[in-house]
Amino acid sequence: MIWQHKPTLLALSLVLLGGCAGNLNPQQRQQTPSDIATAWQHDAAKNALAVEQQWLQTLQNPYINELVVKALKNNQLLLQSAYDVDIQKQQLIVSGSALWPSLDLSAQTRRSKDNRPVSYDNASSVSLDVSYEVDVWGKLSDSKRQANLNYLAQQATYEQAKQQLVADVVTGWFDVVTAQQLLDLYQRRKENSQQNLDIIESGYRQGINEALDVYLARNELNNERTRIASQQASLANASRALERLLGGYPKGAITANVDLPVILAPINTGIPSELITRKPQLRASWYQLLASDAALAFAHKQRFPSLNLSASVSDSTDRVSDLFSPSSLAWSLLGSISAPIFNGGQLKASEEIARLNAQKQEQAYLNTLYDAFADVENAITQQQSLQASYKSTLEAQENALAAEQLSFEQYQSGLVTYTTVLDAQSRSFDAQNSLIDIKNQLIANRINLYIALGGDFNAPTSELKSNNDEN
Repeated sequence: MIWQHKPTLLALSLVLLGGCAGNLNPQQRQQTPSDIATAWQHDAAKNALAVEQQWLQTLQNPYINELVVKALKNNQLLLQSAYDVDIQKQQLIVSGSALWPSLDLSAQTRRSKDNRPVSYDNASSVSLDVSYEVDVWGKLSDSKRQANLNYLAQQATYEQAKQQLVADVVTGWFDVVTAQQLLDLYQRRKENSQQNLDIIESGYRQGINEALDVYLARNELNNERTRIASQQASLANASRALERLLGGYPKGAITANVDLPVILAPINTGIPSELITRKPQLRASWYQLLASDAALAFAHKQRFPSLNLSASVSDSTDRVSDLFSPSSLAWSLLGSISAPIFNGGQLKASEEIARLNAQKQEQAYLNTLYDAFADVENAITQQQSLQASYKSTLEAQENALAAEQLSFEQYQSGLVTYTTVLDAQSRSFDAQNSLIDIKNQLIANRINLYIALGGDFNAPTSELKSNNDEN
C-alpha cells in the first residue's frame, strides 16, 4: 500500500471488500506518509542513533526506581487499563467461539395423571444437538480478526499508559524536589531579610538610617514570610500529587532534600520513520484502524447468504432406564441456507456506518501520527531553548548575587539608597528562582522527549516481580 499526496489507507477497505480480508496480517507494517522528514528538523544528524531504551536508569536514582515500582503496582488508572486488556482477551475468546460448533444437551422428565380412569403417565426424553455455521465468506474470521486487533490495540494502549505513568512519577518527584528547593530559597531569603532589618533598625536607633528604610525592610521581610506560606502549600500539593500517582492516600508527607540535576547532555533521537513502530500509542491507533477495516469486511459479508449445519440425536421413553436404547434412538441432519432479501436497508446502512468509521479511524490515525511527530519536534526545540536559557540564567544569577551583596555594602556606606538594595535583592531572587525552575523544566522536557520518542523506561522488572510475589 503506497501513500500518495493524499493518504490512501482506505485502500485497505477496498481490499477487504474484494474478499481478501482473510489474508490481512495483524502485524502488517504500519504505513509511512510520503511527507515525513528523514531527520528531525532541529536535531543534528549525529543524534540519529537508536533511541535510548533504558532512560530511567540514566537518572541513577534508586529512590526513583522504588517510586516507579510502587506506582506500577498500585496506580488505580494503570490497573484499570490492565483489566481492559484482560477484558479484550476474553472478548477475543468470545469472537473465536463462533468458528467452532456448539453442542447442547437437554433432558427432561414428565409425570401426568388422568382421573377418568385414574392412571399415571411417565415420559422422559433426552436430546443432543449440534449446530455449526460454515464460514463460507470469512465473515466469522473477520469478526475474530477484529477482536484480535482490538486486543492488540488495548495491549499497546496499556504499554503507553505504563510509560506515561513512569514519566509522571519521575516528573512528579522532581516537582517535589523543585518545590522543596524553592521553599529553602525563600527561607534563606527570609533569614537574610531579617538580618538586614536588624542592621537597619540598629542604624535607625543610632540615627544613621531613616524610618523609611526600616519600613521598607519590614515590608520585605513580610513579603518573604508570605512567599514561604504559599510555597509550603505548593510543596504539599506536589507531594500529594505524587502520592496519588503511587496509588496511595494523599498525605502530603513526601519530602525531598536533594539537589536538582542539571540535564544538558544530548540524547539519541533516531529518525522520524522509526517512531511509527516504536511508540505504543501509534501502534494502538494502527491496530484500531485495522480493526475498523475488519469490521467493515464483516458488515459487508453480513449481506451474503449464510450456511448452517445442524444435527440432533434424541430419545424418549416412559422409563428413564430405557433411555439411550439403540432401538429407540432418533437422529436428524439438517443443512440450511439463509439470505437476507429485505430488511428496510438495515444491512446496507450498517455497512455504510462501518465504512464511515473506517474513514474516521484513518483520520484519527493520521492525526495521532502527526501529533506524535510534533511532540518530538517541539521537545527537541524546547530542549535547545532551555539549555541556552540555563546558561544565561546561571550567569545572571552570579551577577545578581554579586550585585545584591555590593548594593548592601554601598548602602551601609551611604552611597546608595535602600531602594537600590531592594531592587538588587529582587533581581537576585528572580535569578535564583528562575534557575531552579529552568532546571526542573530541563528535566521535565527530557522526560517528555523520551516519551515522545517512544523510548521504554525499562523499569526494574525483577524487583517488581519479587514485590508482587511477596504479596
